[in-house]
Amino acid sequence: MSLTDPRAAEAQAGELAVRLATLDLPARLDLIAREVPGRLVFTTSLGIEDQVLTHAIALAKLAGTRIEIATLDTGRLFPETYETWVETEAAYGIRIHAYVPEREAEEAFVREEGINGFRRSVAARQACCGFRKVEPLGRALDGAAGWLTGLRAGQSANRAATPLAAYDAARGLVKLNPLADWTRERIDLFVRENFVPYNTLHDRGFPSIGCAPCTRAVKVGEPERAGRWWWEQEDKKECGLHVGRPGASVQPGQEAAVFEPKSETRQPEFAR
Repeated sequence: MSLTDPRAAEAQAGELAVRLATLDLPARLDLIAREVPGRLVFTTSLGIEDQVLTHAIALAKLAGTRIEIATLDTGRLFPETYETWVETEAAYGIRIHAYVPEREAEEAFVREEGINGFRRSVAARQACCGFRKVEPLGRALDGAAGWLTGLRAGQSANRAATPLAAYDAARGLVKLNPLADWTRERIDLFVRENFVPYNTLHDRGFPSIGCAPCTRAVKVGEPERAGRWWWEQEDKKECGLHVGRPGASVQPGQEAAVFEPKSETRQPEFAR
């Protein structure tokens, strides 16, 4: 696949998506490893979708050889997330590379906005996500030819059109989403049947897990990502990692709502 000609790369990524659609997960990873030249990076949040992908990459012996597994350690993750990190490395005999925020940017933000100042406005929250996630992601993907993610179309309305593969012109690489067409039920079944280590917060009503101050359990009937930045309006809740271009702005009018504690949480979908 040529990444020097954007038009050719876009067409080839589209063709790759068509080919991936007919394959199971191991075959998808094999095709990606063969067809996408250069460095491949899988960025994991250690959430349940990403754990499925980590399992498949490790069993295919692609971890650390053909695919680098990386995570964005924001410094504000749940203790359970770090426990999942340790358990995953031990289970598969791998290392997950950490990319952390730049010290000066973090210190400046906390000095200006306060430790939880991201709740003041969407702009402040985007700034926090910017130095904790978006900038480290840029370093993780520097020089990469392909970026693998655990995105699924069913996670939210914003992600409903998630393709299996697409050319990311802004980053000059191919973005690959091998689980794009999987349902949450299929993810849960795979985890149970393959004894995949997962974050225990998923058993306590957290279908989507990010930074601890920015994630709550969802209420019964809420969408999977309703617990992320729950004090904001629903139409554009993304951290900036998976927008059309790095650092894309948020739509106007999304100001912070009054914080309301949750009352009823979703029942666990499965247990160990």
